[in-house]
Amino acid sequence: MIDVAGKRATLRKAAARGFVRLRAETVSLIRRGQIAKGDVPGTARLAGIMAAKRTAEIVPLCHPVRLTHVAVDVTAVDAGVEIVARTAARDRTGVEMEALAAVAAAALTVYDMCKSLDRAAVIEEIKLLEKSGGRSGRFVRSKSAGR
Repeated sequence: MIDVAGKRATLRKAAARGFVRLRAETVSLIRRGQIAKGDVPGTARLAGIMAAKRTAEIVPLCHPVRLTHVAVDVTAVDAGVEIVARTAARDRTGVEMEALAAVAAAALTVYDMCKSLDRAAVIEEIKLLEKSGGRSGRFVRSKSAGR
């Protein structure tokens, strides 16, 4: 692990995004609340929050942080389900891993809840959108960069 004892605690924020590509019929069932396993957006949101809070337990060498905020938005759109997670903490290390873990867990939950109806489901492009706080400053992913 990296020694963060000498770092100053500052407000750290991060946002990450991911997407689960699904058939139109599956998206329609999600929107109508007719997936056999239950409420897909609500369950995925809860899974994301839980994962953010336990990131240090599942990612080796990741520092535990005292999260002050976790928000996970799960939205059914025409091509699938978009997931955006936002995290914050006043700590000595960043919260981007927590945001990414939240998106990954939420995406896996959507996949699990829909896999019996949509075997072609694909989890795509889990990525950091932005981060702020700490010595390295602010990062915002360029929309035109595509990666």
